[in-house]
This record gives sequence, C-alpha cells and structure tokens, in this order.
Amino acid sequence: MIRTPAVADRFYPGDPEHLRSAMEIFVPVVAPEDKERAMVVVMPHAGYVYSGATAGVTISRVRVPETVLIMGPNHRGRGAALALGAEDWRMPLGMVPIDRDLAAAILKQSADITEDSEAHHYEHSLEVQVPFLQQVQPHLRIVPLMVSHVPFALCQKVARDLAAVIRTYQQPVLIVASTDMSHYETRNQAAQKDKLAIDRILALDPEGLYATVHGNRISMCGVIPTTIALLVALQLGAKNAELVRYTDSGEASGDISQVVGYAGLIIS
Repeated sequence: MIRTPAVADRFYPGDPEHLRSAMEIFVPVVAPEDKERAMVVVMPHAGYVYSGATAGVTISRVRVPETVLIMGPNHRGRGAALALGAEDWRMPLGMVPIDRDLAAAILKQSADITEDSEAHHYEHSLEVQVPFLQQVQPHLRIVPLMVSHVPFALCQKVARDLAAVIRTYQQPVLIVASTDMSHYETRNQAAQKDKLAIDRILALDPEGLYATVHGNRISMCGVIPTTIALLVALQLGAKNAELVRYTDSGEASGDISQVVGYAGLIIS
C-alpha cells in the first residue's frame, strides 16, 4: 500500500515544479560545514504561506540524515493513540520509503506503539514536513508516528523505548517534532503564552513543558510529540536548545486579532 498526499494543493503546492520553487524560496542554502548536528528539530505544520519560512530556515540549519522519525499530533482522532505508519509515501517531489528496519525495531521495543496506517491517511501534521526534508536530503527515509494526547508518564515510557532503539541503531536518526503554537489568540496573548512554552523547551524541561502548556491552557497542538522528542533527546545526551525563529500567522495575513504561533527550534 502507498500513502498518497492528503493536503497537497491546500497546505502546500501539489504541482512538483511549483513545490520545488516554494522550497527554493523557503529553505536557505547553507554550506554543509555550517550545518549543526541535531537530535531534534521542532517545526510548525501550517500552510506554507504562513509557516513555510519558519520551517524552512529551521531545517536548513541542521544536517539531515537519511532516516528521520517524524512525530506529530493526531488532529482527527483516527486510529491508535501512538500510531506508526507502515506505508511508503508518494509525494509530489517523489517517493519517500519507510525505514522498515527502524520501524520494526520500534515496534519490537515498545508495547505502546502500534502499527496503524489509519491514523495517517488524512492527517497533515507530518505530511507538510516531508517536502522540507526532501529538499535537504534526497535519500530520505521516514518513520511517521502519530501521537494523540497521552499522560506524561506514558510520554516518559515511550521516550525510553525510542531512545533505546535510536541509541543502538546502525544509522543516525533525526527526530522532527511537528507542532504549531497558540491558536486564535491576539498576537500579544499568543506571544506571551508561547514564550512560556518555548522557555521550557529551551531549558530542556519536558515535564515543565507538559505542565506549562496544560496549566496555562496554551493551545500548542503538538505538545505531546514535542515532550516525547525532548525526553528522547535528554536520554541521548542533549545539552542545548536554540530558538531559530518565532512568528505568527499575522505576518502573512496582516490580521493580528486571531493568530496562530509558529516556532522553529533545534535541540542538540
């Protein structure tokens, strides 16, 4: 079975030439020696007109290996709570295979992650990341993991399992955590709330991030995948987090009365 695009021509150009042109605009060219070795990249997943510049400048800064584990929130509530996709992806810029060895190792290690393509069929949070990854890594393989809302204790358990697999895997693995920040707040309200969450990421504090988002009612849709990714990074020895860019939808639309926030971060 092949997964076909669910949101092409809505969130991003479905025509390959138009999409290549968009990637050339959004993803700056950075010399290989200037790129960072990262464990986790946090990237937004809105329509490219709104969040493409933030996603592009963030991914341009890191060395993207051939294998990327992409984790994002399950907006539609379909399928398992922790659903690993098993289908190769046909994207406008070409086929993207599943890294089946890594996927199999994750499923063997974790009793909580389920092979379930149903959760992926209509979801955008992972799909919109793939062209950015293809732009910087022509030999891309992915492991797509949809994440629903789960307790912090389960985040910890899943992170231990993922870290154990990545630690012993034969090839480097980058984790992309897909999230937008505050939704439909004024620019000032969004910026204030989002800073609370971003500060916890910069402090490498996954439990604080989880508690801060819930305690302050911050509508950060990908808080769970970001929490898990941060926990994995700490298990693997992460020492640094950097905010590459923060903006909101008002930058493109001109409407600052109801914005969605977007952040790009690198954890290494």
